[in-house]
Amino acid sequence: MARACEICGKTRSVGHNVSHANNKTKRVWQPNLQTARAIIEGTVRRILVCTRCLRSGKVTKVSGSRGSVTA
Repeated sequence: MARACEICGKTRSVGHNVSHANNKTKRVWQPNLQTARAIIEGTVRRILVCTRCLRSGKVTKVSGSRGSVTA
């Protein structure tokens, strides 16, 4: 499974480190992904979500103990 947000599909982006002498080397920016327990199609699942989706309310998180589901 690739490291991508399961809601928006955000993945890594690539580019260059650029030094003061204008030397360029490849580098990677990884998205800020967090695991969250969320309600997906009526069931509680553990999903990998970017923080932008968590903050904007696209994910309905499940709080409380693991035995009970509160919506």
